[in-house]
Amino acid sequence: MHWAKKIANQLMENHPERQTYVCASGISPSGSVHIGNFREIVTTSFVVQALRQAGKEVRFIFSWDDFDRFRKVPANVDPGFEQYIGLPYSQVPCPYGCHSSYAAHFEAEFEQSLAAFEIYPEFIYQSREYQSLRYNPQILHALRRREEIYDILMAFKTSGSSAEDRAAFYPVHVYCGQCGKDTTMVQYFDDQAETLAYSCNCGHHDIISVPQASNIKLHWKIDWPMRWNMEQVVFEPGGRDHSSETGSYNVAAVVSERIFGNPPPMYEPYEFIRIKGSYSKMSSSSGNNYTPDDLLNIYAPENILFLFAKYQPNAAFHIGMDEDVLRNYAEFERCAQGLNEGTLTGDLADALELSLLSETFGTSPSFGQVSGLLPLIHFDRGLLHGILARNGEEFSEKKLLQTADRAEYWIRNWMPQKLVTINTSPNLSYFHSLDAVELKWLRSLCSLLRNGELDETQRMTGIYAICHHEDKKTMRAQQKRLFSIIYQLVLHSGEGPRLPWLIQAAGTEQMLALLDL
Repeated sequence: MHWAKKIANQLMENHPERQTYVCASGISPSGSVHIGNFREIVTTSFVVQALRQAGKEVRFIFSWDDFDRFRKVPANVDPGFEQYIGLPYSQVPCPYGCHSSYAAHFEAEFEQSLAAFEIYPEFIYQSREYQSLRYNPQILHALRRREEIYDILMAFKTSGSSAEDRAAFYPVHVYCGQCGKDTTMVQYFDDQAETLAYSCNCGHHDIISVPQASNIKLHWKIDWPMRWNMEQVVFEPGGRDHSSETGSYNVAAVVSERIFGNPPPMYEPYEFIRIKGSYSKMSSSSGNNYTPDDLLNIYAPENILFLFAKYQPNAAFHIGMDEDVLRNYAEFERCAQGLNEGTLTGDLADALELSLLSETFGTSPSFGQVSGLLPLIHFDRGLLHGILARNGEEFSEKKLLQTADRAEYWIRNWMPQKLVTINTSPNLSYFHSLDAVELKWLRSLCSLLRNGELDETQRMTGIYAICHHEDKKTMRAQQKRLFSIIYQLVLHSGEGPRLPWLIQAAGTEQMLALLDL
């Protein structure tokens, strides 16, 4: 059984009385959301699908933690933005001048990419929630229970606690009413008056009414369980960094039960995804990342979803833009064919079904074939359509152009070595290195090319028969050698597209000019 279905079954077993299952995920808009963060929401999305397939009503929420402080200027943002460190993301200006804030820019960027995957959660913007005063009763509750919260936090730390630190602990950040930053210190909390006094490094100080304050935010390990309680969340995944014995989830789980009287949701830790060849963790601030849009330039959305669906969440994997692209496409196409024919079963079949979008499935041309052919015809989409049609492969114009665009982008931006073209002059040095048997093969091939009465099937049957041998293994080796010779003489490469396609792309006259020497 697929892991998403197992989780869904466990949720239904744990909460048989539930009318609506709330599944959550969330990210801080610290920069462009990368594909490692994407694992957060796609893990939840698969579980949501599994619950809905089981006939359950689901509320799928995604929290933008845009009331968090701006901590660090990312590599792709003007270094001058350092002046805004300490402000909430929702109050930092848009670095590109096209949105209302820093947060709004990166939120819109990611939300648009999610639409390509047909992932449509209910977005909750935490800056709005906090400033609407919705959480203020919970903030007041946490302030009144602050010493208990301190004890919980310290139970997960190796450093010692003290009565002085316990008395001075407040589980909140306060954004200054003057400079807007969180460079503040809480001076005291008056339980009876429900007021909080603070001072800021900018020199400002104030006493504010907690029930009416829009500039107070709970610390993360208290904020997280508070929201579980407010939204009645039953499932939420989290990264490996939150999943250690003393990590955020285990701390928040205790806070949830003891402070907010709410059982924590079922939790699924997920592993980090790495860029092939890099040992660094993906990071929005460092620029060491791929965004969903980066992958969508090369992969169809369902291919990307399948990459995540086929791995257990706690399994690490890497993403490369090299030959891995061909391997990933080939696996997806092979599984898709098996699903259509009813031969694909088990977890892979479940993973593929979870990855499929609402568009008609199974009508895209092979990425490997298209990427092998396009450079030979100078990326001419019309010629591509003609060659595919001649070989009995018809696709919608939309699917054909999408595959061609992705293949061209991949080749030009990531695999320029695939920019193989048809030779304009004979490769004489290689031709003269062939032995007598190999030259005889070539003469037989050229005779078949000149025979205009043969159709494609007859011609290919004849080409395979050139290397006929009673021993099948020997015959296959000779056929492989013949094809290698053809590719070297026509493309100056040891491999190439399917031979009928190569002949059609080059034309019979050009093939003969390069082979009949």
